Amino acid sequence: MSDLVARTGRHQQRYEEGYRLIAGCIPFRFRDMEQNGGDTSEKIVEVLMINSTSGPGLLFPKGGWENDETVKEAAVREAIEEAGVRGDLVHFLGYYPFKSKTLQDEFSPEGLCKAAMFALFVKEELECWPEQSCRKRSWLTIPEAIDCCRHPWMRKALEEGFLKWHEGGMRLKENESKRNETRQLSSSSSSFSIAGYNFSYTSSGLTKL
Repeated sequence: MSDLVARTGRHQQRYEEGYRLIAGCIPFRFRDMEQNGGDTSEKIVEVLMINSTSGPGLLFPKGGWENDETVKEAAVREAIEEAGVRGDLVHFLGYYPFKSKTLQDEFSPEGLCKAAMFALFVKEELECWPEQSCRKRSWLTIPEAIDCCRHPWMRKALEEGFLKWHEGGMRLKENESKRNETRQLSSSSSSFSIAGYNFSYTSSGLTKL
């Protein structure tokens, strides 16, 4: 049994102009995929999703942003409570508004919500976590995740937030290649560092060095 306990209730919930403020994340990792019969391999990006407790489809971890925490702390907390993963927030994906009948209350009568979503690089998968009795974790490729996404706003965060961030490196790589050709250099990738981790963009996308 997990020693961690999930927060419950809404007495510390943040609101802004009729919107309930939400914090969440898209957890991701890199997995080696064999090629040419196992002779070579490349790293592909996978995202972590969890089942919904109220119907079909899969979700990214998210929940209410409370008064005694920053939005980043709330996103990290939700990743631990709902999906049982720890890691580093490496990119802010944006704000995504949505409406939920189950979240209607006196401060948000229409159930209006605004979610701040982050990309979370997973460093640890916990064996026990607060909601493990009702949550199942699934690692998916980005196309698989798009197909399985329960909520349109989460799909938008994946496609317009995470995927654009991921694929943006391909354009970075192309521009770098052009510069390298001009300089007669042989580099085939572009790299950068986020939160102490080194990442490289190649023709296959985003990889961790």
